[in-house]
Amino acid sequence: MQINEAIEAGKELIQNSRICFLGTNHTDGYPRLKAMLNTKHEGIEKIWLLTNTGSKRVAQLRDDTKASIYFVDETRFMGLLLVGDITLRFDREAREMMWKPGYTMYYPQGIDDPDYAVLEFTTRQGNYYHGLTNVDFTL
Repeated sequence: MQINEAIEAGKELIQNSRICFLGTNHTDGYPRLKAMLNTKHEGIEKIWLLTNTGSKRVAQLRDDTKASIYFVDETRFMGLLLVGDITLRFDREAREMMWKPGYTMYYPQGIDDPDYAVLEFTTRQGNYYHGLTNVDFTL
């Protein structure tokens, strides 16, 4: 499989995944994983996730912006690992881009809720896996 084919298959996997796993680095040096809703993406290059400003995840990202995101299709034994950096976004533009009416359940004060954070992940490199094939790529 060529790199371009792997990237296209990765885009399809992202499109079809409801959940992804976010990996961040804890201050003790050990990585931490968390299942997250796959809320928005721009191809394979940008992934946006939501979380609470007061969460452990945001505290970890304030210290170290390096992160990874993993998408999986367990029925087809397919996976996509993306490695990159996260920018914490609290600006109105990012919040409006991500907002959906049902989010008041999590953020009762609406778009301007101080506990509403947008995580903007920028991919630097990745690995696509399917069957017995691994394809590494750099963006």
